[in-house]
Amino acid sequence: MDERKSAEHFLDLIQKSRRGKFKLYIGMSAGVGKTYRMLQEAHTLLRNGIDVKIGYIETHKRPETHALLDGLPIIPRRKLFYKGKELEELDLQAIINLRPEVVIVDELAHTNIEGSNNEKRWQDVLDILDAGINVISAVNIQHIESLNEEVREITGIDVQERIPDSVVAQADEVVNIDLTAEDLIDRLKAGKIYESSKITAALNNFFKSEHILQLRELALKEVASQVQRKVETEVVFTRSVKKERFLACISSNEKTAKNVIRKTARLANYYNSKWYVMYVQIPKESSDKIALDKQRHLINNFKLATELGAEIIKVKAKNTTKAIIKECEDRKITTVCIGKPHLNLAKIILATDTFNALLNKLSQENIDLVILS
Repeated sequence: MDERKSAEHFLDLIQKSRRGKFKLYIGMSAGVGKTYRMLQEAHTLLRNGIDVKIGYIETHKRPETHALLDGLPIIPRRKLFYKGKELEELDLQAIINLRPEVVIVDELAHTNIEGSNNEKRWQDVLDILDAGINVISAVNIQHIESLNEEVREITGIDVQERIPDSVVAQADEVVNIDLTAEDLIDRLKAGKIYESSKITAALNNFFKSEHILQLRELALKEVASQVQRKVETEVVFTRSVKKERFLACISSNEKTAKNVIRKTARLANYYNSKWYVMYVQIPKESSDKIALDKQRHLINNFKLATELGAEIIKVKAKNTTKAIIKECEDRKITTVCIGKPHLNLAKIILATDTFNALLNKLSQENIDLVILS
């Protein structure tokens, strides 16, 4: 068994060494200059004799950005017909066949046209990295999956195109492209982000100063957490550091479960920790009794948790508290995350003993309990 594990570890190291390096630019919104910076970097690499090619760039017809394409080798886009229209996509196979040292791939959260190799562009990027090609890409903070709820609360917009946090975590280098809210709004008013017909609507919605400030804070926090992750994985500490392990406990309540999953993912990402999502199937929610819509919501939430990097634990038990405690002991959990209970007075009275039992047991085992609102 030890020999097999040793061989698997060595194989893993070999595969990682063959994989391309991944640099990711993160911005608080459109117009901060991510594409501009990537093209500047491409010119620098080219001048230094690096075989760099443009896999996919979207300049949005911004003159300053578009001008930077001059002199850069571009891999032609793949043309597809969809609903009677000719559309263009990144040509994944052409990139892999040409094997440049570095390829620039913009708009990481983009959804590919039907008939493409992958559903999402971030999946294309993972394929390119697996082929041993280095990638420079970019994404806005609102497209990161675990921040979806926070972004909706800030802007009132439910962003549909999202990337799993695990993709960001795979980046070897994460760079924040930062601007003050005033500078970004000045760029918008000057027509450097959108055409004139869209400026007023943008100022009244996504580009409100208070929205930009909050999105800027999210972007700065995200990059800081990725730097912290690299410190923990690459810097050798002389003192031993407690390794966090999170357990997110969910029920069949769709919204509460989704909230617990996303917020626990943020915590786990910040601490660069392993984490689990646990669902205890009590007798009244057995497969022959649970409502179909609840069953569907559970499946969707398991899928979301997996995309965010969690390991799913599904157990059948009459006593939820005992089941949670057993998993905490078996998996050396340091922090249990649960949703804020939505109970009426009668349920609170009935649930008090259960909650106290959980609280007492966790405190005895020196396990933290986080109640997520």
